[in-house]
Amino acid sequence: MEDFVTLPDHLASGLDIVFVGLNPSLYSVEVGHYFANPRNRFWPAFNRSQLVDRPMTPEQDSSLLGHGIGFTDVVKRPSAQGSSLKAADYRRWAPVLKTKLLDCQPMIACFHGMMAYKAYLRYAEGIRADPELGLQDYAIGDTRVFVAPNPSPANARYSLEVLADWYRRLGSLRGELKG
Repeated sequence: MEDFVTLPDHLASGLDIVFVGLNPSLYSVEVGHYFANPRNRFWPAFNRSQLVDRPMTPEQDSSLLGHGIGFTDVVKRPSAQGSSLKAADYRRWAPVLKTKLLDCQPMIACFHGMMAYKAYLRYAEGIRADPELGLQDYAIGDTRVFVAPNPSPANARYSLEVLADWYRRLGSLRGELKG
C-alpha cells in the first residue's frame, strides 16, 4: 500500500502514443489530471500541434485514450519539483514503467524531457547515455522512443511554439509508423 496519492495511469493496449512524465506534480494529483498546473505548457502546446482534431483540457486527459493517446510517469510519487526525487524513487519506479510499456506496447513512448528519459535508461535498462531530443535509436520492446522537451514551467528554455513543434514532429512520426 502506498503512503501517497498519485495520478492513475491512462494506458491501454495498442495506443499510438504514451506521454511519459517525470512524475506528477502535487497540483495535478490534487485535481486529478495530468499537466493540470495552469502554468504548465503541455496543453497549449498539445493543442497547437493538432495531434488530435479538437482542443483538449487537463480534465479530458483520460478521454485521449479514444484518440490512441495515454499518460503515465517514470516515478509515480508526486512532488512539488522533479529535483526532489531521489535515486530510490527511480530504482523503484523505472522498472515498473518498463513493465507497463512492455505490457501495453504503444507505438511510441514520448518522454517529457531528458531528465525523465535518462532516469528511465539508467534505472530500468542499466544504460548511462547522453541522448538528444527527438527519435531515439533505443526501443522498449516494439515501442519506439521519442523525447520532447519538458513542458514544465520550470523549463522556460523552450517557448510554447517550440514545444508545439516537437509535438508536431511526434505526430509526423506517428503518421510514418502507421504507414
